[in-house]
Order: sequence, then C-alpha cells, then structure tokens
Amino acid sequence: MRVLGIDPGLRIAGYGCIDLEGNSISPTIVEAGAIRLETDKPISFRLKQLYDDLNEIISELAPEVLAVEKIFTHKDHLATAPIMGHARGVILLAGEQANLPLIELTPAEIKKSVTGNGRSTKEQVQHAITGILKLLEPPEPSDVADALAIAITAGIRET
Repeated sequence: MRVLGIDPGLRIAGYGCIDLEGNSISPTIVEAGAIRLETDKPISFRLKQLYDDLNEIISELAPEVLAVEKIFTHKDHLATAPIMGHARGVILLAGEQANLPLIELTPAEIKKSVTGNGRSTKEQVQHAITGILKLLEPPEPSDVADALAIAITAGIRET
C-alpha cells in the first residue's frame, strides 16, 4: 500500500510518501519533501500554489491513500486553526479529486504511533522517523518528518 502523508501549512507543507508491503509494518520511503510557499504573496495565491504542487505530487507518486493531520488548536496559538483550515481544505479537495481515500489523524495519535508518547517534541518525532525509515539523518525541515509520521501512522492503521 502506498500512503501519502501531508503536514498542512501555508508557509511550508511537508509531504511524505511511503510503501508498506503485505503485512509488513516496516515502511519504505518513496519520496519526501517540503512545498515551500511564497509567504510574501496573498493567502489565495499560496492556496493555489499548494493545490497545484500537491496535484503534481499525487500524479507523480500515485498514492492509494491520503493521510492528513487534523486541526489542533493550542491555547497560545488560536489564530493558527483558521489558517491551517485553509491549507487542509485545499489538501482535502486535491485528494477528493484524485479519488483517494482519506485518513485523518490527531497530532497526539501520530506522535504516540511513532515515538510511544503522544506529547513528543518535533525533535523526538524527527529522531523516531530517522530510526523507523533507517535514514542517515533526520528529515528537514521538521514538517517533512511530521508528514512521514502521518503516512506511517495511517499505513499501520490500515494494515
């Protein structure tokens, strides 16, 4: 099964695509990266840029499932939720247009799945992903590690 995980953002949106073979819980990385959006442009421009880039990624990687983090609002960052909602909407639209089944995961569920602790730091997630995927160094920026964690969590849930 091929899973594309997306970490939504309007500055940087991380993506990570993994393959899971048969009943194996050992994923292999297909591709991962960061969609860097032009922050000096209006939100509408960045949403279109995200949509276009995501459509290209979906077309090239041909995932069977799309996995996205649910919106989480921290009391110290309340303004983040509506902005993330814009990005998630574009991601969900691109996935629906590609007829991809959708898996939505909470941040705590993702962190617990890859680190064993639902309150892990970004650095702990990066370290865990490095080990799980047998990478030589942690994925950078952390949005890429988050996207891979999303894909891995969704893939394990579906197998």
